[in-house]
Amino acid sequence: MAARAPVKATSGLLQGLRKWYYNAAGFNKYGLVRDDTLIENDDVKEAVRRLPENLYNERMFRIKRALDLSLKHQILPKEMWTKYEQDVRYLEPYLKEVISEQKEKEEWKKK
Repeated sequence: MAARAPVKATSGLLQGLRKWYYNAAGFNKYGLVRDDTLIENDDVKEAVRRLPENLYNERMFRIKRALDLSLKHQILPKEMWTKYEQDVRYLEPYLKEVISEQKEKEEWKKK
């Protein structure tokens, strides 16, 4: 049992570090989530295109609101900031699908 204590302490420390970095990044102060901040390469653009309409509209709302706040040099009130625990990787399944399809296409081209 004594060997487990450092593991718990380390995982707690890592979780605290992740939360600190999440807040230090600053995008949550504009109401954005991690997937809203991805660099839009071809794979990300295709994944965004495949989003259901409601997720796409929510994404566009968050991005437009963040741009408006940025232009006004303002941030959201603290109670409206996106919290680490609430951040959902909504684009990840679509992005994984696009990347796996690209790999499959490359494999077919090699044959």
